[in-house]
Amino acid sequence: MEILITGGAGFIGSHILAALQGRPDIKVVIFDNLSGGSREHVPTGMELIEGDICDQERLDTVFRNHSFSAVVHLAAQTMVPFSVAQPTVDCRVNLEGVLHVLEGCRMYKVPHILFSSSAAVYGDNLNIPLQEEARLLPTSPYGITKMTTEHYLRVYHELYGLDATVFRFANVYGERQGEKGEGGVVSIFCKLLSEHRGLTVYGDGNQTRDFVYAGDIAQAIVRALPLTGYHTLNVSTGTETSINELIESFEKAVGHAVPVDYKAARPGDILRSVLSNQALASALNFAPQTDLAQGILRTYEWYCSVSVK
Repeated sequence: MEILITGGAGFIGSHILAALQGRPDIKVVIFDNLSGGSREHVPTGMELIEGDICDQERLDTVFRNHSFSAVVHLAAQTMVPFSVAQPTVDCRVNLEGVLHVLEGCRMYKVPHILFSSSAAVYGDNLNIPLQEEARLLPTSPYGITKMTTEHYLRVYHELYGLDATVFRFANVYGERQGEKGEGGVVSIFCKLLSEHRGLTVYGDGNQTRDFVYAGDIAQAIVRALPLTGYHTLNVSTGTETSINELIESFEKAVGHAVPVDYKAARPGDILRSVLSNQALASALNFAPQTDLAQGILRTYEWYCSVSVK
C-alpha cells in the first residue's frame, strides 16, 4: 500500500509518520512545502517531495509517478486569525489547493482520500456534545473553507466514487505544535512556561474546549485507511475541559503553581466546545486514549527539551 500525505512534515503529520514508521506494508510519500513542517520530522525510508499544493503541475507529477491507495490531506492554511486578515490567501490554499488534490485523485484513480477538517465548521453551538449531524455555521473564513471542502469531498464521492473520510478534529495538541508559527493554547502555554514566563487568559478561564492529543489523531487516521464509502467523524475525547483545569494540568507538569494574568474576554471567542466521539468509536472501534495530564506532560517536556537546545 502506497499512501500520499500532503503536509506530512508538519505537526499532525509528524505524529502520523511516527505511527507508520516501521510498517513494511505501507510505503509513505510526503508532499510538503516545509513552510510549517520540517525535514527532521520525516523518518528514514520515507520519501519527501518538496512542493506546494497550489502548484498543480508539480502535484500532478507526483500523482503520475506513483500509484497511491490513499491520500491523507493535511496541507492547509491553519490559522483562524490569518484567515480573517487574509481571506483570499486562505481560500487559495484551502480550496484551490484541495481541488488540485481531488483532481489528482480523480485522474489517477486513487480510491480513498482522508481529510483533516475541524470543529470550526460547527461555529458557536452550545448544543454540546456536538454530533456530526449538527448544523454547520462557521464563524471564520478558515471554518468556511473546511466546511466547503467537506462538500467537495461529498460531491467527488457521489460523482466519481471517490471514498472519503472527513475527520473533524477537536482542539489538537502535542509535541511539535507551533514550531514555525502560532499554535493552540497548549503550545502557547508550553512555550511560555518553558521560558519561565506567566500565562495570560482572556476571560475568567471557565471557557471550555475538548483537548485531543495528536498521537490519538494519528491512530484514528491510520485505522481509517481501509475504510470505504463516505464518513464524517469527530476526533475528540468527548470531555469538556476548562482553561482553568488545563492550567491545573500544567501546574502538575511543572511541579509548582504558575502565575496567571486574567484579561477581558475577546469578542467572538467560543464559550463552550466539546465534540461527541460516538461515531468514531462505531466506525473504527477507537476512541482517544491519552489522558490530558499525561499528554500535557509529554508536550511540556518536549518544549523544554527544545528550548534547552
